[in-house]
Formats: sequence, C-alpha cells, structure tokens
Amino acid sequence: MTADNPSLRPWRDIERRQSRQIMVGDVAVGGDAPITVQTMTNTLTSDAKATIDQIRRCEDAGVDIIRVSCPDVESTAALKQIVRASRVPIVADIHFHYKRGIEAAEAGAACLRINPGNIGSADRVKEVIDAAKSNGCAIRIGVNAGSLEKDLLEKYGEPCPEALVESALDHIKILQDHDFHEFKVAVKASDVFLAVAAYSQLADAVDCPLHLGITEAGGLIGGTVKSSIGMGNLLWAGIGDTIRVSLSAEPEEEVRVGYEMLKSLGLRTRGVRVVSCPSCARQGFDVIRTVQTLEERLQHIRTPLSLSVLGCVVNGPGEARETDIGITGGGKGKHMVYLSGVTDHHVEDGDMVDHIVKLVEAKAAEIEGASLETAD
Repeated sequence: MTADNPSLRPWRDIERRQSRQIMVGDVAVGGDAPITVQTMTNTLTSDAKATIDQIRRCEDAGVDIIRVSCPDVESTAALKQIVRASRVPIVADIHFHYKRGIEAAEAGAACLRINPGNIGSADRVKEVIDAAKSNGCAIRIGVNAGSLEKDLLEKYGEPCPEALVESALDHIKILQDHDFHEFKVAVKASDVFLAVAAYSQLADAVDCPLHLGITEAGGLIGGTVKSSIGMGNLLWAGIGDTIRVSLSAEPEEEVRVGYEMLKSLGLRTRGVRVVSCPSCARQGFDVIRTVQTLEERLQHIRTPLSLSVLGCVVNGPGEARETDIGITGGGKGKHMVYLSGVTDHHVEDGDMVDHIVKLVEAKAAEIEGASLETAD
C-alpha cells in the first residue's frame, strides 16, 4: 500500500510466534516466511483432469499450497500427473492406509497429511517416514477433535484442549524418535473456543510451524465468520504459520477468504484491499452492486493496493485520503475520484466501474514498475 502504510503505525504490529522453518516443496512455512494460504480440492483425485482444473482456479485466486485426498490406489496413481501440472506444492491427505502414504511420497507430494500413530505397527510407521525422508517430503500432523484416539477420550471424557495437545505431542514424539523434523501440526476443532485454547497451549509447548484451521466451520457466510473469529484471535496473538479456511464452498472461495483475513491484520498484502460503506439513502450510486462488480473484476490484481468505494461525501473524503484510489458518490450521477488521497477528477455514473478498473490496473502496473526499478 502507498497511501496507507501500516509500518508507520506501531500499534498495528503483530509479533509473530517464533517457530522453526520447514519447506513444503519450494514454499517456506514458519520462521519469518509469510503466512501461507491453503485449500483442499473436492474433486475425485483419481480424475486428474478435473482436479488439475480446480487447482488452476485456486492458483488464480493466489493459493500457496493445495491438499488433495488420497483414499485409494487410483488417487495416488493420478497424483504424479497432478503434481507435475500444479504450480504450487501438493499435500497428500492420508488417513489410515500406510501404503497410500508411501505411494504419495514417491509420486512427488510435497507433504503428507498423516497422523503417524494411526497407521498401524511401528514397522509401517517407519516405512512411511522413510519414504518421506527419501523423497524430500514434509509431514503435517493433523489432530482433529472429531477423531481423537479412544484412549484420550477415555482419559479426558470428551474432546478438550489438553486432549488435543496430548495427541499432537504423541504424534510428534513418533516423528522425532525417527529423527524426522520436517513437520507442522494442526489441532483443529469445529468449536472456536476449543480450537483457540488448544492452539494456544500447543504454541507454548512446541517450536514447529502451526497449521491453523477451524474445521467443519460451515457455509460461505457462517464459516467465514466462525473461521475469522477463531483464526483471527490466534493470528492476532502471533500464532499460526499457514492457514486453511474450511468452508462448504468452492476451494477458491476458501483462498479468497484466507487472504482477506490476513490482509485485514496486515499479515499479507496481496491484491486490492477494498474499503466500502454498507450504503444508505444518501448513496449517490448503487454501492452494493458496484463493490460486488469491482471485486469480481479486480481478482486478477496481485499487487497490494487500496481502493475506497463510498456512496456519499459524509465519510468518503476521509476514507479516500487513506487509500490509493477512491470514489465518492455525488449528485446528478457525477462522482468524485481520488488518487493517492487527493481529489483529482469526476466521473459519470455509467462510466464509473470501467474507469475505476482502469485506474486500479494502471496503479498496479506503476507499483510493479517501481518495484522492478528498485530491484535493479
């Protein structure tokens, strides 16, 4: 951002928990690396074409890492083609069958999502870990309140933060006993309070990267709210190195929500940050429809910049002063455009959306050009 620079406002700073860094393919997770955004495909992994098409849409939305489910041999057989086609690292989701983990590692998965204590004998666990080691594959331990081990449920009586953390530590010990340290951990729950408490306790107990998520969060609206409250609390406290927003929605929507969450906390700055009013009787144009259209037409912009869209002059000028580009509704279908916080020119109602899109694209190109000159 240019007009609105968070680095000049120390009360906005979030001090991130210091974790060690691992590599998921060519993407760094943990340490001082940016918090990465993940999602998961919902196509049959055995249908390589459908899965790759969905991965492309997620890549366009900005995803950093993508997980695919590998429940059967047909899925791991298709994985090699999927890995070759993907521009981002692929995580193979493995549950109980150790052979699927070995096959996924050999097919080129960058990471295995697996709980080592759940895949059988010590020999089978060793085989999976050895396959991960020999293929440069990381591991994500995925503890979930809905699938806790029977002995922990008997010990604690119900899913609770202590049970989730103990499960995670048990699985971590297995990996460490095999001298394997390229792992990250999740302790997910659909209950916000349970998840936040478990992650907070785990963050104090280990130094590995943490994968955040509120599991089974719900639909696009409800799940976004629930995930934002849960993960937002943790991110604000500096906890979390990679995130997945779990929604009953298309995976690219999970990616967009994830980025918006990080952008609102100043933890990632990819794309256009839109500041807009809820609209009222004072609006000089249809704010709701205008914002919806602009968000759709500006999805291709990856350069961080800010855009304010305000329906009238009450708060419009003030918000425009803090953004790269602004539009404030005026009378008789004539609206004021602001550039770098300064009033610049008017635009007619019918030309407004196309005009704003062109201004944003031009500003993004200008910022990118300046960045290249600085790099040179």
